[in-house]
Amino acid sequence: MSETPTAAAVTFDQETSPTIDALRSRTAELPLETPAPDALAGRTLLMSGGSRGIGLEIALAAAKLGANIAFLAKTAQPDPRLTGTVYTAVEQVREVGGQAVPIVGDIRSDDSIAEAIATTVDTFGGIDIVVNNASAINVVPTTDLVPKRFDLMLDINVRGTHALTQAALPYLRQSEHAHILTLSPPINLDPKWLGAHPAYTMTKYAMSILTLGFADEFPNISANCLWPETMIATDAVANNKQLGSEAAVRHSREPKIMADAAAVVLASKPGVVSGHTLVDADIVKAVGQHDLTQYGGQSPYRLDLFL
Repeated sequence: MSETPTAAAVTFDQETSPTIDALRSRTAELPLETPAPDALAGRTLLMSGGSRGIGLEIALAAAKLGANIAFLAKTAQPDPRLTGTVYTAVEQVREVGGQAVPIVGDIRSDDSIAEAIATTVDTFGGIDIVVNNASAINVVPTTDLVPKRFDLMLDINVRGTHALTQAALPYLRQSEHAHILTLSPPINLDPKWLGAHPAYTMTKYAMSILTLGFADEFPNISANCLWPETMIATDAVANNKQLGSEAAVRHSREPKIMADAAAVVLASKPGVVSGHTLVDADIVKAVGQHDLTQYGGQSPYRLDLFL
């Protein structure tokens, strides 16, 4: 009879993989600069999601630098649990002087993605940047995860990232400033994260693996991942008991830190900064912003997952 492995027998060889601290330390060596005020002038950014939270803040930061914004998002009607809709997001972009177009759809739908590509190109003439922002989260153990919730994470996080990027590739390849930015974490093989919520962990790591793969597959397109150092004060955290709800929000930074970090990455010349899993705090520090208290939250901050 074969023996059942004990917990002590289950190990992961991390010798060939850099630690999270080692990955993060590399950011200071990258040629990152504070974006010029017109760094994204005339560029077009297509984002999955973005009606609120981190995605919306990134869109606003890009619009302030001159980018056109296209949102592919589901929220068309107000929801008492959520802030904003795709239409209010467009209005906020316009209020900061940008141009934007709403596409109501579902990142899980091939038809929605095709419509988003067509509408973006018809409206703005091309696509220069894809931000894979849409994501589903369910941080429960294996025994508690029902199959349909697992399917949702697979469809939005993994398939959605692949499908939207793939559909935009013909236009990204034509762009002189092509970027893919995926909101996903460094791949931390610590069993703590592999075992805490394996299904969610797998889908977020898959987003990172896809993006790192894009960086190698398409050398003329910068492809990077971005992840917050701390929890971010969003509806997703406030409405999620597993993440700590309002108590966690009080010890979270504001979405602007992710937007500032994203702007630095998206303003860089294509191919110069590519193939990295980056953390927001490391990026803003790399361009000289060492005082992070401007991003709010109460100490002690809640570190985000996977760090």
